[in-house]
Amino acid sequence: MAHDQHPEKAQPLILASASPRRRVLLRTFGLPFRVVTPRVNETHDRRVPPAKLVQRNAVRKAEAAARALASGVIVAADTLVVLDGRIFGKPRTARQADRMLRVLSGRTHRVYTGVCTLDLARRRRYVDVASTRVTMRGLSDGQIRRYVRGRAPWDKAGAYAVQDMQRMLIDRVDGSLSNVVGLPLHLVERRLRQCGLL
Repeated sequence: MAHDQHPEKAQPLILASASPRRRVLLRTFGLPFRVVTPRVNETHDRRVPPAKLVQRNAVRKAEAAARALASGVIVAADTLVVLDGRIFGKPRTARQADRMLRVLSGRTHRVYTGVCTLDLARRRRYVDVASTRVTMRGLSDGQIRRYVRGRAPWDKAGAYAVQDMQRMLIDRVDGSLSNVVGLPLHLVERRLRQCGLL
């Protein structure tokens, strides 16, 4: 468990995620927080619309983190890449990552992130979702191969991180860029204000 400590806040902020990218994004607000990694298996039920699915997974992560905490504001998130109704989660092998990027190459897909904010002191739960359209450039076999070998895509939905690829591999992003990275800051800011942290 990693910690960002600050003694002034009576109501601590907790990020329920192991993602280093979400940690960087949450630091944008200048608030102290600590990180708790919830032990939850994400579900990818294809019968459930992606927007609902990411919200469900975010709630499960937040509630798993809450079991070990007496107070605080917990922020949990789940991100999926979707193209033509097909869900792209995190690849388990280089072959899967390669295949995902080949399918996404030259196409426009959607990135959904569900966010659950639990205010334990006030017993409030907020569940939100953001959607962003991302158009990937047509990638050559060599570009895909080099990316998969050099960027360790295992913890990234769709096998890519937009911050790695934006300049040379992403054509355009329509909507929240922070959502594509994994934490839609406009939604998080609203909820942190409602919880009295901003």
